[in-house]
Amino acid sequence: MNVKRIGLLSDTHSFLDESIFEHFKACDEIWHAGDFGSQDLIEQLRNGIKNFEQPVVLRGVYGNIDNPTIRAIYPENILFDCEEVRVMIQHIGGYPHRYAPGVKKTLSSHGVKLFISGHSHILKVMYDEALGCLHMNPGAAGKQGWHKVRTIIRFVIDKADIKDCEIIELG
Repeated sequence: MNVKRIGLLSDTHSFLDESIFEHFKACDEIWHAGDFGSQDLIEQLRNGIKNFEQPVVLRGVYGNIDNPTIRAIYPENILFDCEEVRVMIQHIGGYPHRYAPGVKKTLSSHGVKLFISGHSHILKVMYDEALGCLHMNPGAAGKQGWHKVRTIIRFVIDKADIKDCEIIELG
């Protein structure tokens, strides 16, 4: 299989909207860009995806509000290949032209083609021409914070192509 359907969320802050499971039911992988908020939320996610028709991979990184238990489960950042796309996820990572310290160097040295961050609660999908890297921040799926609209992203990785990006507003 050369196609992966990805569900992306971040900044749940201990609140999981059950509609996420409907939006992500056809996904092969769900990626959480940090600030889970609680171990209970992680269990809700794991239990919810058990009910999907196909097995689903759950990947994530910890965020600045996550406690030591969550930090023992998830790393600060992850670097992996999804199909033919090198991916990096880091909660506090910034975005093109305003990366957090060390992020630009890591993206460049590892040939990252998709960089995902959270933290800001601001939905962003933008391309960094200089690095040849797409940046995504799914905004915030939780209720805590200053954002007015809760958002998630669904997209497809087809071999080396990132496509069919959908922004989903929750409730």
